[in-house]
Amino acid sequence: MKKTFGGPAIFLDRADINTDEIIPAKYLTEVTKEALTPYCLEDLKLEGFDPKGEELKRARVVVSRANFGCGSSREHAPWVFEVNDIHTIIAESYARIFRQNMFNCGMLAIELPAAEIQRLFDLEEAAAGRIEIEVHLDRQELVAQAAGRSESFRFEISPFDKALVQAGGWVEYADARY
Repeated sequence: MKKTFGGPAIFLDRADINTDEIIPAKYLTEVTKEALTPYCLEDLKLEGFDPKGEELKRARVVVSRANFGCGSSREHAPWVFEVNDIHTIIAESYARIFRQNMFNCGMLAIELPAAEIQRLFDLEEAAAGRIEIEVHLDRQELVAQAAGRSESFRFEISPFDKALVQAGGWVEYADARY
């Protein structure tokens, strides 16, 4: 499956969003990724956030704070984003296993310093929640556009993780090389 990066963003203004909030454990018995679709962020308690709302349905990018994806080491957390066409998460930092699971699934876990995350949140606030983010993996840059403003941010990604994302994930990477 060809993944696209960027698009309308949803902002989750909290650190330490854990894998149980991303996909509740009671759904881990589902036998397909697609069965996870309606449960994305179901248990996330955040003022003004509705996991069944239109904002999440249209989102293609998540922007959040530090230590995103902490908790248990399940792949289901990236999968629930993948089946909801959210292939890019931007945060100050990630739990190590969640971050690597994102790359292994061919998705982007972009890390930005806290001050740059705050600039994104400020832009989102000025735009009353309507913000589009373009991701240019080749030049490791993202561009946030809202309310007639545009801001660019550079990000780092290791050559190996970049290759995983470009291939579509670990399985596709291995199939092409071995």
